Amino acid sequence: MGYRAWYRRGVIVLCSLVASFAAGGTVRSQSPQNVTIAASPRALEIAPDRGAAALWQSLQKLHTRASLIMFTAHPDDEDGGMLTYESRGQGVRAALLTLNRGEGGQNVMSDDYWDALGLVRTEELLAADSYYAVQQYWTRVADYGFSKTREEALKLWDHDRVLYDAVRVVRLTRPLVVTSVFVGWHTDGHGNHMVAGQMAQEVYKAAGDPNVFPDQIKEGLRPWTPLKMYSRVPFRVADDSIFDYADGHTYPLEFRNYIEGRTEPGKLATNLVIHTGDYDPLLGYSYSQLARAGLGYQKSQNGGINIPAPGPADSQYHRWASRVPMKDQESSFFDGVDTSLAGIADLAPKDDGGFLRKGLGEINDQVELGIMNFSPIHTEKTAPFLAAGLKATNMLIEQVNASSLSDKEKYDVTFELRVKQAQFNYAIIQALGFSLQATIAPEHRPSGPLAAFLGAPDTFQTAIPGQHFEVDVHVVNQSPVPLDLQKVFLKGTEGENWAFEPINKLSPTLAAKQSVDLHFKVSVPENAAATRPYFHRPNSEQPYYDIDDPRYLNQPTSPYPLSAWAEFGYEGVPVHIGSDVQTVKRVTGLGQVLNPLVVAPAISVSISPRAGIVPLDAQTFSLAVTVHSNVEGPAQGSVRLDLPAGWESAPQTIFFSTAKEGEEQSAAFQVKPRSLQPKPYTVSSVVTYDGHEYREGYHTVGYNGLLPYNLYRPAAYNTTGTEVTVPGGLKVGYIMGTGDEVPSTLEMLGIHASFLSAQDITSGDLQKYDVILVGVRAYAARPELKPANGRLLEYVKNGGVIVVQYQTMEYSGGYGPYPYNLPRDAEKVVDENAPVILLDPSNPALTWPNKITAVDFKGWIEERGHDFMKEWDPKYEAPIETHDPNQDPQKGGLLIARYGKGVYVYSAFAFYRQLPEGVSGAFRIFANLVSLPRNPGFATTKSGSN
Repeated sequence: MGYRAWYRRGVIVLCSLVASFAAGGTVRSQSPQNVTIAASPRALEIAPDRGAAALWQSLQKLHTRASLIMFTAHPDDEDGGMLTYESRGQGVRAALLTLNRGEGGQNVMSDDYWDALGLVRTEELLAADSYYAVQQYWTRVADYGFSKTREEALKLWDHDRVLYDAVRVVRLTRPLVVTSVFVGWHTDGHGNHMVAGQMAQEVYKAAGDPNVFPDQIKEGLRPWTPLKMYSRVPFRVADDSIFDYADGHTYPLEFRNYIEGRTEPGKLATNLVIHTGDYDPLLGYSYSQLARAGLGYQKSQNGGINIPAPGPADSQYHRWASRVPMKDQESSFFDGVDTSLAGIADLAPKDDGGFLRKGLGEINDQVELGIMNFSPIHTEKTAPFLAAGLKATNMLIEQVNASSLSDKEKYDVTFELRVKQAQFNYAIIQALGFSLQATIAPEHRPSGPLAAFLGAPDTFQTAIPGQHFEVDVHVVNQSPVPLDLQKVFLKGTEGENWAFEPINKLSPTLAAKQSVDLHFKVSVPENAAATRPYFHRPNSEQPYYDIDDPRYLNQPTSPYPLSAWAEFGYEGVPVHIGSDVQTVKRVTGLGQVLNPLVVAPAISVSISPRAGIVPLDAQTFSLAVTVHSNVEGPAQGSVRLDLPAGWESAPQTIFFSTAKEGEEQSAAFQVKPRSLQPKPYTVSSVVTYDGHEYREGYHTVGYNGLLPYNLYRPAAYNTTGTEVTVPGGLKVGYIMGTGDEVPSTLEMLGIHASFLSAQDITSGDLQKYDVILVGVRAYAARPELKPANGRLLEYVKNGGVIVVQYQTMEYSGGYGPYPYNLPRDAEKVVDENAPVILLDPSNPALTWPNKITAVDFKGWIEERGHDFMKEWDPKYEAPIETHDPNQDPQKGGLLIARYGKGVYVYSAFAFYRQLPEGVSGAFRIFANLVSLPRNPGFATTKSGSN
């Protein structure tokens, strides 16, 4: 088979997630998609990213300068099939810009919400990106919840804040083509989506203008003008109108062209069809199947997703603009653009003496020789040509720097050549089968005949400032040729004084098919920074992040702190490989798990709960402080509370003692508030250890299968004095849904809920409970709930009270005592300040034991609620109405029905968001719902029971 046929054939590979090209970023994975040389955070790439498959992908990428970027709003919005097709199938350098991290979404995988969920979805998208084969970037804006309008999103985010980051990323990545999933109009169905579509068009004009955000130019970036701009053709279009599923309204069939500044009537033309269903015989998957496998890593929204059956699949794109002449129908995003290596010379029209085109031709010759000599069995046959190509690239960079080209031309050309430099580097590694792995050395090294079978023992997972430990580095040359192993070394966080001492000596030659093990002593500096996000926001209501470390702006996260590197010589060129140092842990069901080492403080302190209320008549309330030790050996210290003036705690101080790294101890305090008023208060916890005070803590977000990352929070309890009453002695059963913190917040009302198991629901004694609360999305998460629903209704009929919190479409189908309609596209009220009307202010549920008024709906966060009922039987009472701007009045947020001797309630109001954030009015309303068994207005048989 000729090289051109091989080139068209392609092969799958896992993408690296790359940081900035010009601002000191970091690569998140070591694979054929790398465009800078940096350490890999993963101990081992997935199989398609190793060996011959990875090498072939690198050859594809070396043979072209094609590049594109895709704009989306949230993780999981991306057209993964298109990205996979372009990057893996066509060798395109592809990037993905996701505006926000999905902080305001749902979570069916863990109890992480808000910024913690943002980190979870960051890691999920990075895992998905590895299948799409793209570089990942973000802006600084945050997901504030479902948005119905573009105007709301731009108001909260600020147009220029989003555009600034979008322009910056395009100037960093310098793509030939800009693409977007969204068009910036009503077909997008979400205000965040619309902004993503609008920004993709605006950045096409703005990124190349040096007068737009000139501080970026001073930073060292250069303007960049993409040549073409596309968006995916929307499919929610009728013959004469557009239905906007976000706000439920119908609009004229027209679209906004932000590049030209006009609105254009009619449907958008399809100028390009990408055949994402094409089958790759080396992969055994189509590109859309591989992309869906990546999408399956984004589990927090839906628990996982299926891989489609093989077969045709397409993505259709509309071209908004082109700076090169184009026909209506195209076969590629790059029609009309010279994407060959020689095309790089177009960036320097005044190529003095033609040295640039000549040098590019020499590089291309070596790539084509590598392609022609490619053998999946003997990958080393390609290596000499790759080395010659790297040598030619290095020489051409020197020539460019010494030439009479303008500064702009030098910048533009050198950028492209440095991408090739990195691609050659990794292609040589793949061709030679060179490997490096670095792990924390175990306390006791295994020995004996079973040592290899048992694997490495567990190691500590977190390093602390001032700690000393050892690192093992395993280097392997799997090729049939000896290599000149010039250097093996460790690197710590940039700007910190990590100390490294080799324990054994390096042999200068690494023989064919041999390995070497090197060992290092490591000293963490006393001032080592914790591994944490480079961004934060003071509260969940701020719709964007403050940037703490501008070095990493637009990157996924701050890098991991410790990496191992090897440098070897091959055919006269230096080759570099790096890997983040890994910890070792055995996890039941997964086996040995390697994760990058992180740095954290010696002591992490957290307080529970983090937010809530204190009833004005409360004499005391409880707080629990958890002390987590990262100290290798014993640690002793004390815990106290910083309290508002006049408040006291019992005890005043609690001493803790831990025996080893990873141990936790809890300290229980009774807080005695004094002169409590209906206003906010803050209680902070302080731990003293080894002469230092610790006032914040972290938790590792996510779940097994994701790379670990820590979210830090102040160890503070934010509370509000609240006039709220509940009757004593209530017996409450709770059916947990997903990501639900409501039960713990009930403790603030003096209510201790019992969690109902599947057996409790299907055969237990339900009548012993005064009220049963059904958690959010429980009908989706608890398979026993639907078949046992008749028992729940019988419980109500006999005098019980059930309060069903917000449910999704799984609840449709008549699980209440009377008919209702909860459609798949149920209404949401997303403006947390949406007006609320009490249609029946005398309804017993709104009058006892707390008199509910419109004031109780002030200070809510993110939204009023999700999945409002559309229709219901007249036997349901609907005492509350609310709505977003331009939305029909929504009365289905609270439905109350008497059934038999009991009461059945459905509430779409987002108590699961309000109660954990300490929203006083939400507590008062929820207290009334929990108190319904004793409500004198509802004569249940349980009224007055104990």
